[in-house]
Amino acid sequence: MTPFPKIHDQYVARTVAVTVLLTWTVLVGLDVINGLVDEFGDVGKGSYGFFDAITYMIYTIPRRAYTMFPTAAVIGALMGLGQLAASSELTALRAVGLSRRRLSVSVAAPLLMLTALMVLSGETLGPWAQRSADGLKAAAKSKDMTVAQYSGLWAREGDTFLNAQKGQEHAKGRDTWLELNDVRLFEFAKDGRLESIARVSSAEHRKGGWLLRNVKRTYFETNSVTQTEVLEEHWSSKLDAAALAASARNIWRPRYMTSHDLREGINYRQRNNLDASEFEQHYWGRWFYPLNVLALCLAAIPFAFGTLRSGGAGKRLFIGMVFALGFWLLQTQFVSLAGVYKFDYRIAYLMPSVLLMTISFFLFRRRSG
Repeated sequence: MTPFPKIHDQYVARTVAVTVLLTWTVLVGLDVINGLVDEFGDVGKGSYGFFDAITYMIYTIPRRAYTMFPTAAVIGALMGLGQLAASSELTALRAVGLSRRRLSVSVAAPLLMLTALMVLSGETLGPWAQRSADGLKAAAKSKDMTVAQYSGLWAREGDTFLNAQKGQEHAKGRDTWLELNDVRLFEFAKDGRLESIARVSSAEHRKGGWLLRNVKRTYFETNSVTQTEVLEEHWSSKLDAAALAASARNIWRPRYMTSHDLREGINYRQRNNLDASEFEQHYWGRWFYPLNVLALCLAAIPFAFGTLRSGGAGKRLFIGMVFALGFWLLQTQFVSLAGVYKFDYRIAYLMPSVLLMTISFFLFRRRSG
């Protein structure tokens, strides 16, 4: 098999890429419209208005595109291959000596490039845009009580401003509490002058206020600057922990984090004997994302040599939806079982892909035509 693409490889790849992109656009568009309808329910809360909802949805498009791509890839690939099969172009390509393996490579090549683009987006643009969207929404709805902006979580009580870069909720028995990490406290005088800055390793909300750990405070006086350092300090603040927790959930949701942040979250929870299953689930989901796309599309290819030769676009669309939905349900069940029975999430993500590719392999061998 010649490693360099020839004109027939480019033709097959171009056809598949066009149908995948069209399908992707339609699916993402429908998802955005559906999300926008839901978003209108929040319009009017605080200062959250119609144009804020539109802006929020625009920011979420990279994340939605990442989520929809596997479904778009398998449906689009089936639509493209079905188009070639129905017009007997696949038969003509086979007649001139083009092997099924070569056709599979021609189909996989554009999908691999698009998958690589989505993996990059899922680690950069997607999380940043989603955090920006959540920050905009929280800031508009909070009326400056708890504000989630691009630099983390912001909150205000009187002349004191709090900024936290990370945060999570904990539960131990019936005891639940909110913990914020990498915290800054900015205290201002009545005339607007900055009086002090406190750098806090962690802030835990307990009954009666906040417990601050590893506090390094810098005081700015008229003619001097002084510093203090204490291991623990109690802060009698009336900040609404429930509102802060809601904002923290919006900003630091594991499903919208990068792999690096998820890995840090896993390490932190393991060091402190906390449940890290949700972070592990999404972390390994990121790693197996390319394999899922490849398995879905390779499993669809054998149908191009038989089932898709007859029937219209509706039949191809139906088969594609069955593949995508069936694979999603199967993987969801395996991942849920991994969470319940505490076995490795890597096995849960790998088994559906291996099963699908095994079935595809046997179908591929049977359809020798």
